[in-house]
Formats: sequence, structure tokens, C-alpha cells
Amino acid sequence: MKLVSLYSGCGGLDLGFEKAGFKIIWANEFDKNIWSTFERNFPTAKLDKNDVRKVSSKDIPSADGIIGGPPCQSWSEAGSKRGIKDKRGQLFFEYVRIIEDKKPKFFLAENVSGILHKRHSNAFETIIKSFEDIGYRVTFNLLNASDYSVPQDRKRVIIVGYREDLGIKFIPANPIKPKLTLEDSIKDLDGSAVPALQKNYKNTKNLKYPNHEYYIGDYSSMYMSRNRVRSWDEQSFTIQAGARHAPIHPQANKMLFVEKDKRIFDPNSPKPYRRLSVRECARIQTFPDDFIFDYENVAQGYKMIGNAVPVNFAYHLAKKIKKDLEKIDE
Repeated sequence: MKLVSLYSGCGGLDLGFEKAGFKIIWANEFDKNIWSTFERNFPTAKLDKNDVRKVSSKDIPSADGIIGGPPCQSWSEAGSKRGIKDKRGQLFFEYVRIIEDKKPKFFLAENVSGILHKRHSNAFETIIKSFEDIGYRVTFNLLNASDYSVPQDRKRVIIVGYREDLGIKFIPANPIKPKLTLEDSIKDLDGSAVPALQKNYKNTKNLKYPNHEYYIGDYSSMYMSRNRVRSWDEQSFTIQAGARHAPIHPQANKMLFVEKDKRIFDPNSPKPYRRLSVRECARIQTFPDDFIFDYENVAQGYKMIGNAVPVNFAYHLAKKIKKDLEKIDE
């Protein structure tokens, strides 16, 4: 089955769908810092590099489905929460425009849990109705990637629409057990990470694994207000798009409470504190090691990975959609 990918980023959603048997034939991504990574890992897909608002539907090939994650910063719990009033939030309607014009069998949109916040309720209802008005039976679910073979706590809203004439409704697959832990995902990388170079430029010297360097620099007071260490037998905190906010590697002890909104690193920790490396974050996002991230500054690598949909999460969503569509064709 052929797919079009919008707001593709580095391709976590795309890779998950390809693992499930779909084929990305055309993608759109406007961020030039991502282009080389996407093209390297999806060599057969045509990558359109224009602002999606300037892309004519006539230039997009027909496909069985359209997938994408419209920019989520304006809906984020940690962000400005401006939602649909923000130009980035309005990009949802470009997604609607293209779906209306191309009429695929299905679409999938991924976004942060903040989109369900009470302050955005009217805007979110408008978005769902916009999809319904162009002929799709729409469902949305707040799902945690940790239930779908992803070793981190990561809640996301998944909106799926099936074209009305298909007569079907999307229901997510049941959670996968047991849940994966940090030990399952990154233990074999232990001891081989290297620090980034000065000013956090990439460090390719003596890398045993690609992209296995970590961000260096101070920790903000906001960062030090909470424990940032999860143990080997736990799942990771959410992998964010900011390098400075990457979780601490589980080799160190959990941070010590001092007072409200203030913690310190344990001076008796048997191993030093450091942020997870780019590759460790990629592993936690379930990217395979042969998926290479191109960047000059490691902060760009963390941003690409943190903004991506975890590959395994996308795979389980895609597998369920594929199964639904195959029943129609029987």
C-alpha cells in the first residue's frame, strides 16, 4: 500500500509504517536541517522541501493513505498553549485540505496530549469536524507509546480517519506486554558513549555506534527541580526535542531532594551523571542502529529524535490499519 507523508520530520512514523508493509512514495518536510537525514534513510521516497502551505495537491501523488504529525509546539503542555491561534496550530487545516483533495482510504495524525486540554476543546472539536465534513469516519485516542513496545512514558493523541464509504472504524490494538525497560533498550551501549566536542559539535572519533555522543553543558534550575534519572528496570522519561532536557543515563543514582523544586546530583553516585546520548535517545524512540542521523551540532540530533513518533508505536498503529483495510479487500 502506498503512502504520502506530511510534516515528515526524520521519519519515525514513516519507518514504522514501512515495517508494517506500507511504502512511502512522497513526503514533505520544510526543515532543511532534516533533509539529509530523511533522504539518507528513505532513498526511494520523493522528498518535497517546500512550505506545505505552498504545495498544490496536484503535485502530490495519489496514495492509499496520508500520515503525518502537524507541528505540536502550540499545543504542548510545556509550551505557550496558543493552539489554533498559532500559525503552527493552523497547519492542521493544510492537512485537511490535502486529504480532502486526494481522498485517500485513510489518514493518521499524531499530536501531543496537550491538544486535549480544556482550553483547546473548541479548536479540537473544529479540527475533528473538519475531517468529518470531508467524508471521513474519525476516531481519536490518547495512547501511551509505552504500551506498544516503546521503553518510555510518552502519551500522544492519535487521530485516524477511514473514508466513509469503507464502512469501518479504527480501534487501537491491545497493549503489548511486557513493557520494555531502559535495560532492554540501551544496556548494551553502556560505557561506549563519548561527549560532544566544544560547543556541542558532533564527535565522530572512536564511536562504536553511530550518533553515540552526548550533549555537554550546564543544567538549568528547571531541570534540577525534578529527578531526571530512571533506573535500569524502569522506562525512560519522555524523550524531548531539546538536548538540554535529555534524561540522565541510568548509570547514576537518582537525584536527591533538597527542597520544593530543588534537587541535586548525589555526590556518592558510583558513576557520573551525564545526559543520554543521541543514539540512546534514538534507541528509546526505537530507531534501529542503521538509521543514521546527519547533523553538525548534536542539539539538531536530539531535536529530530525528540520530535519523531517512536518507530514501534507507529508500527503497531500501522499494522492495525493494514489489517482493517485488508478485511475490506477480502
